Amino acid sequence: MLRLARESPSWGYRRIHGEPAALGITVAASTVWETLKVHGIEPAPERQHTSWSGFLRSQADALLARDFFEVRALTGARLYVMAVIEHATRRVRILGATVHPTGQWVTQLGRNLIMDLQEAGSTTRFLIRDAMRSSLRPSTSYSPMPGFESSRLVSEFSG
Repeated sequence: MLRLARESPSWGYRRIHGEPAALGITVAASTVWETLKVHGIEPAPERQHTSWSGFLRSQADALLARDFFEVRALTGARLYVMAVIEHATRRVRILGATVHPTGQWVTQLGRNLIMDLQEAGSTTRFLIRDAMRSSLRPSTSYSPMPGFESSRLVSEFSG
């Protein structure tokens, strides 16, 4: 148990308890907890803490962040813009702008982005997006687009 805890600092007490059980060794969870406590080994979150900024730095090659925002054209028309930033290079890609955004429009922009990234040999695997229920709502005002689930894009990145 002690070796597992030292070699796997992100594992919590429950994971350490589960490893012997998977090998057919029966040990009570409280025994694991007490043994690790006696030897001064804290629960996983207290042994290893990764900040959000640390995570972003370590995973920069695999991350894209997406945002919708609105702009006013010189004519006064309101345009909805979809953009992504590649964290590793800090390159901003404007994927498209439209007066009437729809789920189909967003889906096509996502497909185009995936093809561009694959063609460029990108190692992108994750898309960071706004956690709002309607993930396509621009930052400054309401968008007529229904709650399109951009998780479809994320699953395509990992495939």
